[in-house]
Amino acid sequence: MASLSLKHIYKKYPGNVTAVSDFCLEVKDKEFIIFVGPSGCGKSTTLRMIAGLEEITEGELFIGDRLVNDVAPKDRDIAMVFQNYALYPHMTVFDNMAFGLKLRKTPKEEIKRRVEEAARVLDITHLLDRRPKALSGGQKQRVALGRAIVRNPKVFLLDEPLSNLDAKLRAAMRTELTKIHKRVGTTFVYVTHDQVEAMTMATRIVVMKDGLIQQVDTPQNLYDQPVNLFVAGFIGTPQMNFINATLEKKGESAYVTFGANSIKLPAEKGNNPALKDYFGKEVIVGIRPECIHDEPMYLTSLADSVIEANVEVTELMGAEIYLYLVSEEQNMVARVSARSTTRAGDTVKIALDASRIHIFDKDTERCIVH
Repeated sequence: MASLSLKHIYKKYPGNVTAVSDFCLEVKDKEFIIFVGPSGCGKSTTLRMIAGLEEITEGELFIGDRLVNDVAPKDRDIAMVFQNYALYPHMTVFDNMAFGLKLRKTPKEEIKRRVEEAARVLDITHLLDRRPKALSGGQKQRVALGRAIVRNPKVFLLDEPLSNLDAKLRAAMRTELTKIHKRVGTTFVYVTHDQVEAMTMATRIVVMKDGLIQQVDTPQNLYDQPVNLFVAGFIGTPQMNFINATLEKKGESAYVTFGANSIKLPAEKGNNPALKDYFGKEVIVGIRPECIHDEPMYLTSLADSVIEANVEVTELMGAEIYLYLVSEEQNMVARVSARSTTRAGDTVKIALDASRIHIFDKDTERCIVH
């Protein structure tokens, strides 16, 4: 088992194209780290540099205590699981899983023991005699994982391994991968553009944009304390609402105002020293959909932050309803109880939980106050 250390890693291509900039990360032994971000943000390139499939332009990469910049991929003691599974169609599941061990001249008995153990962990023992064309997408995914597990690598690298599966199977495989990580007890580095995968599986998430790390933190901290607008908008479904507003001081209290709407901030938030230079200026207010309420109890308890809004669309999601709202030309989404009687075309009063408001600097997009 091994830790992983990336120190000031850069990847530059000809024509002055920088895919990854100043990437610094310490991955602890047995962590489940997920790189997440939009297409083209550099997450797969970083994973391929760890694997040795891409050359590092600048910086140092350590697996355990060993500098591996110039070590060939086969000698790095890592295993990679690709998006397309890359199984050999003419081989049985057993032979696919055993292939890498055979190349290393591992004794037959040891190969059999390792393959059967991995198959048991992955619940594919009954598939060992089949060929890939007779397998479902989820089964192929498990075989690809099994081929990696039998090698007992120090680090597992997974590049969007669930993206070819349907929604139901993806949800099931997310749970399976988390269980496999616990059973195998190895460091996992996983790449995805799906923030639900990141939030449900990772011990820590690395959010990337344009080749730069935006924030590295636990899923809960990313959700509750995003460092900037990008992270706040990327993590969470539906995404955080952003409202252009002005920060104002009225007597001892602080308010955010937009149009005729004025929302009083709780004292601990309004008196935060970080806000003192922003009074009278435009800011961006962020609030998550579940912090906007239409139930009478909230309209009473959050009376200082009740506003009026028009309901454009409602989406019944089963256990909850998404309300698409407009207030003073600002669009918002509220995530309310399935018991809500609010319907499209209604004009309703809604309460914003001001204690859960985030305030962002309009120019730098950094979060000023959570």
